[in-house]
Amino acid sequence: MKAIILAAGYATRLYPLTLNRPKAMLPIGGAAMLDYLVREMALIPQLDEVHIVTNHKFAGQFETWCDEAERDGRYPGLRFAVWDDGTSSNETRLGAVGDMQFTIERAQLDDDLLVAASDNFFTFPLRQFTDAFYASGRDMLLAGRIDDVETLRRFAVATLDETGRVLTLVEKPKDPPSDVGVYALYLYKRETLPLIGEYLAGGGLPDSPGLFPEWLCKRGHELGAYLFEGECIDIGTPESYREVCERFAKGVN
Repeated sequence: MKAIILAAGYATRLYPLTLNRPKAMLPIGGAAMLDYLVREMALIPQLDEVHIVTNHKFAGQFETWCDEAERDGRYPGLRFAVWDDGTSSNETRLGAVGDMQFTIERAQLDDDLLVAASDNFFTFPLRQFTDAFYASGRDMLLAGRIDDVETLRRFAVATLDETGRVLTLVEKPKDPPSDVGVYALYLYKRETLPLIGEYLAGGGLPDSPGLFPEWLCKRGHELGAYLFEGECIDIGTPESYREVCERFAKGVN
């Protein structure tokens, strides 16, 4: 298994914190946010490569992080690569799906694939997600139940059958058809990767990573959802970032 970490955004809602460093490098409890994600990835036995795709502005910071992680032996068994997509602003960005395809092509990826947004901050074992993926034999979405309708409208929303199979998937619906929100963590089988290029070539929007599995679902593609127990925290504002830092300072996580 390989992993792509999507880190090409500019996190403008967090300015000035992210004016000169990427959101994934913001410290929480003495470590960068990125470390919490990669720490969980390192516990997945099938995973051996982590590919971080970012923009030209922040590529050097991710390269420094990777160099230090490899030199310190922080994550034994994982190899790292940073891919600069050459963009320098929100207006020129490739979009999440565009960056997925960019990385697959540049790195010549041909394996099962874990895709994760770099700002994922969660409190459950990521290995449970990959275990469910291998047990099911189908592409897998990470999902959780969200009670607040306003929050749910910011997610892709799925309806599921009793086995966890995705019946419908709608990106950011005005009227959510269920309380199952899909987070920015995805597992795709090796055979699914060529469909990303097909989606883009057919005019699929490259922005949100949830648009690609929505397209797959509409084509009748087999998708499963893993409903996690715990928290997946959206750090989208300086206030929410400060709240998470205060929780970790108190030892609450």
